[in-house]
Amino acid sequence: MTALQEKNELVNAKRLAGKVALVTGGSRGIGAGIALRLAEEGAAVAISYARNKKAADEIVARIGELGSKAIAIKADASSPDETQELIENVVNSLGNIDILINNAGVFEMLPIDKVDIDHYQRVFDVNVKGVVATTIAALPKIPDGGRIINISSGVARGTFPAASIYSATKAALDTLTRIWAQDLGARRITVNGVAPGTTETDMFNAGMPDEAKQQVIAKTALGRLGEPADIAAVVAFLASDDGRWVTGHTIAADGGITF
Repeated sequence: MTALQEKNELVNAKRLAGKVALVTGGSRGIGAGIALRLAEEGAAVAISYARNKKAADEIVARIGELGSKAIAIKADASSPDETQELIENVVNSLGNIDILINNAGVFEMLPIDKVDIDHYQRVFDVNVKGVVATTIAALPKIPDGGRIINISSGVARGTFPAASIYSATKAALDTLTRIWAQDLGARRITVNGVAPGTTETDMFNAGMPDEAKQQVIAKTALGRLGEPADIAAVVAFLASDDGRWVTGHTIAADGGITF
């Protein structure tokens, strides 16, 4: 094999061939983008979803078209029982979990004078307790050298009005990421976070007026909104062997936005 052929083979190699990934909340938006990118890299992918089976089935079909195996499992991220069942179903169907992407979350905004305990409980139950429960359940099934990636947010570091509770959940994830990386370093399991900036998804488009979008774009160094594929590219790097020396960090994937 010539040097050029070797280079082409490396370029065309699928970095995650033979790996199994679980993407929670993988039926839409950033989660769907991540699931598709990991499949493109050769991984078999399980996605969980809360309600929309049709959307989940569509992602599974698209992954199949990419030549990778995929399954979709309904699970409420805030329920430890359903989370445990999710992990068991993934392992029974695909064998193990090499890569865990904690993406499932809820986004609710309320100013502090409108916040009540139900709002706090609802957001923390999914965004923090759900991540902890999923990781606890999955950890015995993750082999040494595996990957855990938590999807955080730029608002964990910024001061975004009316997002105090949501922002606090993402700041909690950043702390979990740092400490879990130390806890799991002896097993060579890397634990990292990815913090998207403003990313164009169906939920974002439905709730953001055009004028507000333009304001966000004006504050972004690269002059556009993010796309799920932008976030997925960073996740794929961390999930692959290329990311083997990165752990305990939350990487901003935000186009240089200033809050």
